[in-house]
Amino acid sequence: MYEIIKLDYDYNALEPYIDGETVDIHYNKHHKGYLNKLNNILNSLNYKYEYSLVELINHIDYFPMNLRGDILYNAGGVLNHNLYWYNMSPHHNNQLVGKLKEDILNKYGSYDNFKEAFIIKANAVVGSGWTFLVIKPNGTLDIINTPNQETPYLYGFTPIIALDLWEHAYYLEYQNRRSDYINNFFEIIDYMKINELYEKNFQKQ
Repeated sequence: MYEIIKLDYDYNALEPYIDGETVDIHYNKHHKGYLNKLNNILNSLNYKYEYSLVELINHIDYFPMNLRGDILYNAGGVLNHNLYWYNMSPHHNNQLVGKLKEDILNKYGSYDNFKEAFIIKANAVVGSGWTFLVIKPNGTLDIINTPNQETPYLYGFTPIIALDLWEHAYYLEYQNRRSDYINNFFEIIDYMKINELYEKNFQKQ
């Protein structure tokens, strides 16, 4: 069966930017909820788990039409959250490094420009959704939004930064101040980990 990423930091490690209660509920209730629903659906089909989660997305036409929406929704919930937890840490690695730094500066001109573009895009999300930095099939970077639990893999994009903009991600700490949550994401973002993911995936393009 599929599993979710294991956190490599304590629930309260991202404070004061994301409180421990939010991380606990978000990870153990919401994220694991998507995982359990996905596995339950697939088990009902006697699925053999022969694909990775990304491959599952790319082979969705192998599954019964009436279950594809639920499979994509819950698989997206697992994949999106896996990246969300991965790209944060309490280690203060919030300065661009490596090839990611080089390519972001080439595209956006400066880190401040990139950060501003990401924040503007995130603030434009209406309702529940996500903001991602993705690698497009031609190898270039882009910032995109998706609704609900839609994953960029559906469009052939490889996500390397994910920001969860569902209310459950921030409401206990920020209430209606979503823009503060978006801004503070850049205090706990871990570019060491993200650059490692970027360099690994860029080589596949």
